[in-house]
Amino acid sequence: QVLDAYINKSVNVVTSDGRIIIGTFRGFDQAINIILDDSHERVFSTTDGVEQVLLGLYIIRGDNVALIGEIDEEMDKKIDFSKIRAEPIRIAKT
Repeated sequence: QVLDAYINKSVNVVTSDGRIIIGTFRGFDQAINIILDDSHERVFSTTDGVEQVLLGLYIIRGDNVALIGEIDEEMDKKIDFSKIRAEPIRIAKT
């Protein structure tokens, strides 16, 4: 399985509703339901810095996963999220 390579690594999960969840990848099942530990959501704003909402142990349903990527922890620690301004991801309505 490709996802086995992410076990115990820091990952970024973008959900199909546009949320960005960061955490330590602990496991998954055949439906790609994902378990993250020490997780938080990064909420972007055009007026304020990035808000980091603590979630702790978190499960994301497989049908809500749009993207999973490994995070370079050294680079991530160097980013000052209080200075970042960005539009939240908007999901196109069909």
